[in-house]
Amino acid sequence: DLAIDGADECDSNLNCIKGGGGCLTQEKIVAYSAKTLVIVADCSKDQTILGTKWTKGVPIEVIPMAYKMVQNKLLELGSTAANLRQAKAKAGPCVTDNGCFIIDAVFPVDAMKEPEKLENSIIGIPGVVCTGLFVGMAAEAFFGKSSTEVVRRKRNN
Repeated sequence: DLAIDGADECDSNLNCIKGGGGCLTQEKIVAYSAKTLVIVADCSKDQTILGTKWTKGVPIEVIPMAYKMVQNKLLELGSTAANLRQAKAKAGPCVTDNGCFIIDAVFPVDAMKEPEKLENSIIGIPGVVCTGLFVGMAAEAFFGKSSTEVVRRKRNN
């Protein structure tokens, strides 16, 4: 009933970018299955617009055979960079627990101001399994500051 998770970044409506660690599809399934999603993160992740501090791009999980076509379509959608994420401990691309690849796609600020529209555009590309945009999923968030202070925010409906 309750899912508690971190985020790479949250905007003023608690839309989130998640998946920096590579587990976005499974995290999205858990978040979707819960009645309530609560985000816990440090205050640097609390931003007005997604992509402000998290500049690595939106993680997008893709079927391996489609990654090149998806990269090209993301660029057509306005992505300024659509990079196949590389593994750190081995040669080649990062492979998710689902056997897929991850593309990190950077989008201009104007696109990031409308995360639901962006999510719908990306998910419509054949070969895309899931995006790291968690739109309208978090009910509230707790952001820790450098002191013992915690900022609590609820989603604006």
